[in-house]
Amino acid sequence: MNSCFYILLFNFCRVIFTDEEPRTLASITRLKSQLSDLIEPDFGLLDELVGMEVVTRSECDDVCFERTPAQRSVAVLALLATEDKCVKFLRALYQTGQQHVLNFIIEDGGKTGCSYSLSA
Repeated sequence: MNSCFYILLFNFCRVIFTDEEPRTLASITRLKSQLSDLIEPDFGLLDELVGMEVVTRSECDDVCFERTPAQRSVAVLALLATEDKCVKFLRALYQTGQQHVLNFIIEDGGKTGCSYSLSA
């Protein structure tokens, strides 16, 4: 895994939260309605999530059954029920080139005003 991702994740936890305990699940839950409009589930994200064992193949099939990309995004976000799954979701966003979504989460929906670039 690219070390830039881990630096990004560390900074995410440090910037958004005043304590040292990461709360990615809480952040994603809080931003869920906005994230459903931002994430792109159809171009590699679901495959990454299956590969990372965030979702099962059956859950992936259920997500793919949704009619629109927005509905698929909502279905993906509904499956992120643990901190571990949310952290892996961040990694999947990075792996699929969805930097804008990653920045949105890191910036706590635009409240912190800082973004991180992973270009090396």
